[in-house]
Parts: sequence; C-alpha cells; structure tokens
Amino acid sequence: MLIEKLNQLQALFAEMEQALIAYSGGVDSTLVAKIAYDVLGDRALAITAISPSLLPEELEDAKIQAATIGISHQIVQTHEMENPNYTSNPVNRCYFCKSELHDTLKPLALELGYPYVVDGVNADDLHDYRPGIQAAKERGARSPLAEVGVTKAEVRQLSQQLGLPWWDKPAQPCLSSRFPYGEEITVAKLQRVGRAEIYLRKLGWQNLRVRSEGDTARIELPPEQIQDFVLMTDLPTIVSAFQKLGFIYVTLDLEGYRSGKLNQVLHQQALSVK
Repeated sequence: MLIEKLNQLQALFAEMEQALIAYSGGVDSTLVAKIAYDVLGDRALAITAISPSLLPEELEDAKIQAATIGISHQIVQTHEMENPNYTSNPVNRCYFCKSELHDTLKPLALELGYPYVVDGVNADDLHDYRPGIQAAKERGARSPLAEVGVTKAEVRQLSQQLGLPWWDKPAQPCLSSRFPYGEEITVAKLQRVGRAEIYLRKLGWQNLRVRSEGDTARIELPPEQIQDFVLMTDLPTIVSAFQKLGFIYVTLDLEGYRSGKLNQVLHQQALSVK
C-alpha cells in the first residue's frame, strides 16, 4: 500500500515536469522535496521562507537536509509580521500567513519557469482546522501528499524507508502557534518563546511546546515524560532561566502535549453556540 502511494507520488511529479516546493524543513515538506528531487533532479527547487516565526535552528536544519537530499535550495523573506490581520492573532491567523507565503512563492515560481508550487500538506491535515490550506488552494498550490492520501504516520514511514535520517523529527509548527487566539503577536514575544524552547531542548527534551500567555509560560511535554521532567530537572533553575527571558510565571501542563491543543477552544466555542 505504501509503495503504491510512493509510486503515485513519483508519477505525479513526473507529470508536473518542474516543481517549486514550499519547504519548511519539517518532515512533510522534506519528504516532498526528496521525492521531487528523485524524479525531477535539477527541475525541482526547494524554497524556505524565513520570518521571525521560524526558529534559526529550524532554518539550519532545512539547509542541512536540502544539502543531504541534493535539491537546489533558496531562501526568501516573508513579511506577515507587517500585516495586522496576522499579528492580531485571529482564529484564522494561518490564512494570512499562507497568503503571504504563496503570494511570495507564486510570482517567483512563474519568474523562474516553474508551473507548480507544491507544499507538504498531508491527508490528516485536511481533517484539522487549517485555514492556511484554503489560502494555498486559492493561489493554485498543490499538495501531493494529500492528493495521494498519505497520512502523518505514513510520511514518517516513507521517510524512514527512503533513508531520511530525520524521519522521526518532532513536528515544529511556526512559533505563532504558541499564543492563544486574540493575543497580539510581536517579534519580541516570538523570540522569547523560541529561546525558551531552545533552552529546554538543550537539556534533552525534544518533543515539547512552550505556550505563552501574557507573562506566563506553560511547558507542554508528552504525558509519559512529565514525571521524569519533574524528578530529573532542576526546576528552580528552569524558572530562573525563563524569568531572565522575560516570563514572570512558569507552569507545567499536567495534561501534556498534543498537536493542535490551542484549537480546543474553538471546539468549545462551537459547542456553546449549539
């Protein structure tokens, strides 16, 4: 079944003949870049958009992974932080982010002679609240993984089968996802939460989020790691480090980390309307 989906992806890129990949360096878009390069060679181009919502470490990973694959890689700057529709952090914030991304990539693709812009949206993403998907569709972007029906789990399985060493890399959405809807996003806040996550990763905790609400940082870890975190880390030292970054309160989410957690408020609001 998985081999069949890989064959379908390869056929899809063969039909495209040339493709520009919206490449964040995450597992999904890196798999797309790998398959595109295997089929198209130098007729595939990976583009990474940088802004304050992308960790510098993520950009470095993207560069290394692109070089390992062999695909041509370029970097562009996006300016969603100049759009108040984005920085006011509405529930459809991602729509304005992806609008900025694809309004940047589409003209570039046409200028360079690439008829298609493709992204790393997978089949599971279609079932989550992802307003950015609509923005990409409106601008003609294609999502090969979703078109073929490749799930999140299958992305990792395919990546492993193709020998990509980062197949189990933790998901790393943009830093703006760390803030509750309605709280204004600023460059300083993005840098603060980014440095907090880097601090914890250097201590060995890889799959995590630091959610920011006002002056409070809320650390989310996989539920099975919470007890070890409490027992094995020097909690006062962590509190001190976070306070030096500008947080006043530092908390640990006892429920633990799960993807899309901030969207639960949307489901609660929808239920209250019924």
